[in-house]
Amino acid sequence: MNYKTIKISASLNDINKRLDVFLSEKIKNLTRTYIKKIISIGGVRINSVVTKFPSKKIRLNDEICFEQIIQKEREILPKKVEFEILYHDEDVIVINKPVGLVVHPGAGNYDNTLVNGLLYKFKNNLSNLSGKLRPGIIHRIDKNTSGIIVIAKNNISHSNLGKQFHDHSIERDYLGLVWGSLRPLNGKIETLITRSDKNRQLMTNSDKRGKKAITNYQTLKVYFSKKLPKVSLVQFRLETGRTHQIRVHMNYKKTSLIGDMQYRHKKYNFKKIDLEFEKILNNLKGQALHAEKLNFIHPTKKKLMKFKCNPPALFQNMLNLFEKLTD
Repeated sequence: MNYKTIKISASLNDINKRLDVFLSEKIKNLTRTYIKKIISIGGVRINSVVTKFPSKKIRLNDEICFEQIIQKEREILPKKVEFEILYHDEDVIVINKPVGLVVHPGAGNYDNTLVNGLLYKFKNNLSNLSGKLRPGIIHRIDKNTSGIIVIAKNNISHSNLGKQFHDHSIERDYLGLVWGSLRPLNGKIETLITRSDKNRQLMTNSDKRGKKAITNYQTLKVYFSKKLPKVSLVQFRLETGRTHQIRVHMNYKKTSLIGDMQYRHKKYNFKKIDLEFEKILNNLKGQALHAEKLNFIHPTKKKLMKFKCNPPALFQNMLNLFEKLTD
């Protein structure tokens, strides 16, 4: 791994600033989160002495050395990847992402992602505001969540749509199958979401730290019979778009989405279950969650664009079975 040393001297205006704040002001292209990470691993020296405290106060004429990690960028190659195109024009692409497809390249997977497929179909006709690893990508959904994503074909469209996401003016509705029933049946969940201290790959709710996450939900139907544990079909409307937001909020409500093993609530273990339902569960890849609707203002045509797509086959098979078992 290569490093780039950045040297900065503290002036009169910098006295008593936190180290992480000072560095984020001086190094404009790095986030404060990234800067904290470098501090925590010993990548910052003040007057030749390593410090691991982001809150350390700056003094006049301090000499700060910041070791920025320089990672070699990988070339992302086009590859034929299957996904459904719902709409496209010279500015945007709207797709229905299948379950199991990762949105953009990352550690361990640089070849079999939506981005590889977009490069194959649209070549270089994608925005570059998100960097070389994420051409066209404005937002994303989890690998094992299916549904609608909008892609930007140029930077003007990317910027416009990014602002709509930032302003929470884009309408996003998800369908989910949830163990049990939510109380109340309809409502709003508002928490702080942050990365889990126990498992850094997971997120968790917090009372004190993290980013605000707001999920509105409406129970569409509750299914229950002798052959079936109680399950609910729930519609979610996001006001924010945090990592794993719906899944984390279901855990907050002491339940989980069917098929979600990462955020599965411990009380949902069944000794007896309908054999057909059990077969579907065994074939289910990930959580029963589908990004069903996406509405936004077209970045150049300035008209409201509305998109809706049905859940994948296994999700629909469960709904059909629930209807049959609860007739």
